[in-house]
Amino acid sequence: MKKIIFLFSILMTLTVACSKEEKTLKDIKETPEQLTQQFEDGQAYLVDVRTPKEYKEGHLKYSTNIDFKSPDFKSEISKLDKSKPVYLYCKSGNRSKKATDTLQTLGFANAHSIGGFKALNKAGLPAE
Repeated sequence: MKKIIFLFSILMTLTVACSKEEKTLKDIKETPEQLTQQFEDGQAYLVDVRTPKEYKEGHLKYSTNIDFKSPDFKSEISKLDKSKPVYLYCKSGNRSKKATDTLQTLGFANAHSIGGFKALNKAGLPAE
């Protein structure tokens, strides 16, 4: 009986871990053009979680800079409407994945880490 409970626990852990996979731009059903239109129309948020210095060096059009490493990150990100989709990016995708986890704990049901700045720009999201 203990073995069955142990195996069941492992199976449940793997199921939960697999269900929390991060989405990237290629996993999102919208095209870069459709996403850009959503950002332009205010239907979704595009958040750059890099530092202000990185943001000034180049960023995606329609993005808002909210530095994940800032002590004010949670209070600033909480100002966004939780009912709208939030797409987060950084330099490589690492910080945006961590930021997505934070948003989910804050009650954002539709938050996505979509990757790194250069790759997203190359994929068709316009930069400034």
